[in-house]
Amino acid sequence: MGIGGATIIAPRVPRVTPRIGAVTGVVTTTLEETERHHRACVLCVEAGLLERAHPVFGPVPGARVMLVGQAPGVVEDDVSRPFAGRAGRQLMRWLARAGIPSEAEVRRRVFMTSMTTCFPGRRPGDRGDRRPSGREVRLCGDWLDAYLRLLRPELIICVGTLSQARFLPGRRLDELVGEAWTASGEVVGGTPAGRPVLVPLPHPSGQSRWLNDPARMDRLDDWAERPRG
Repeated sequence: MGIGGATIIAPRVPRVTPRIGAVTGVVTTTLEETERHHRACVLCVEAGLLERAHPVFGPVPGARVMLVGQAPGVVEDDVSRPFAGRAGRQLMRWLARAGIPSEAEVRRRVFMTSMTTCFPGRRPGDRGDRRPSGREVRLCGDWLDAYLRLLRPELIICVGTLSQARFLPGRRLDELVGEAWTASGEVVGGTPAGRPVLVPLPHPSGQSRWLNDPARMDRLDDWAERPRG
C-alpha cells in the first residue's frame, strides 16, 4: 500500500552524523536520544510563550512516512498521543481511504509530529485552539529538523497550512491539495524520481472553513480514491 507514490513498508534505521541543534544546543545521534531530549524541552516556557511544556509526538523508529501537523490540541495534551481527538479521527478516515487500513496501522508505521509539539492553548474567548506563533515554530524547529535527518522519510504528509509553509512555501492550499509534490515544489507524475514525496492535506479540524466548500472536498475525495501501487 502507498500514498503519493511512496510504498509504506517496514521501517528501517538510516546511519546519521551527530549534529548540534542551532536553537536547542542538543547533540542528536539516535531517535531514542532525540526523543528523550525533546520530551524534556522547556524552551517555549523559558521564553515566556507557554505556561507549561508537554511535548506530544509519536516516534516510530525507522519510519519511512512522517506526518507533520500544526500543534497538539487539548485532547492530545491530555492523553499524550498525537491526533487523538476529533480532528485526528477525521484524519484517520482520510488515510484509511487512501490505503492505510486502520488507525493502529497508522500509529505503527507513521512517525507523527507537528510544527510545535506542545499544546499552544486556546484563543481569547475560548474560540478554538491558538495557532502557534512564528517564534514558537522556530524554537521547536530543531526537533523537526533532527527527526527529518535521522529518519530521512520517503513520504511526508503535511497537514494544515503551517506544515505546508515549512515544506512547500509560497503556495496556496487550493493549489496543493490533491497532488503529491517533490521537495523542490514540482508535481509528482508516475514513479517519484526523488525523496521525500510531499502530500499536503487540509487541517481536519471542524474549525477549518476550507472543508466547508464542496468543490474542495471533491478534490480531496478524488485524491483519497486515486489508485495507488
